[in-house]
Amino acid sequence: MRHKLTLFLMVLVFLTAACGVSSLPSKDSWYARHYFIMHDYEQNIYRQLSAQGRVEFQKLFWEARPPLAQKEFDGRLAAIQQLFKSENRSQPWNTDRARVYLLNGSPASIDYKQNTDWVTTTTRSASGATGSLDMNDRTNEDIQANTAEIWVYPYDKYFIYYIFTFSPPSSWKLNAATFANNRYLQQFEELNKDLTFPVIDEEAYKARLTALPHK
Repeated sequence: MRHKLTLFLMVLVFLTAACGVSSLPSKDSWYARHYFIMHDYEQNIYRQLSAQGRVEFQKLFWEARPPLAQKEFDGRLAAIQQLFKSENRSQPWNTDRARVYLLNGSPASIDYKQNTDWVTTTTRSASGATGSLDMNDRTNEDIQANTAEIWVYPYDKYFIYYIFTFSPPSSWKLNAATFANNRYLQQFEELNKDLTFPVIDEEAYKARLTALPHK
């Protein structure tokens, strides 16, 4: 029961984050591109800043990090614009696979699997008896989940799996099953932020951000 509750909360957090992503300011392309490598405190401060404050924030964001971090980010962004432009031509970085790539880089391996499970329903009579299942009845087949793409990343002694399911006509959606057996997923992502896009002096950086013009 506790495991199911934990899984439910993790999926809820994911869905909430996804809703937040869709509500990102469409005209603020800088924020949309950098959102997924930003720490929570950076996201919170950025949303409170005035237009001028955000311009200054964008400059400080990379000044606070080593030059190699921005070079790595630019390289991943360039790759994303080629790899995932068919899913979202105007904002190729704003897709599920692109977001994972932007934060974690290229996966160690990619597996493809065909989903042969059919979604069926059971009927219950007034007496409580359950009707038999017709395995040939595929009226409730989930067409959008026929194919799965699984990205694998090594993490310490473990492996982190990101599961994407195909959604016609051309997009791949992060499946909630990603969170079922990935107990180290959040730690893995936070580690990648710290290792790939580290803040050199976080205390001084926060002080400068706090002093920026707010709304």
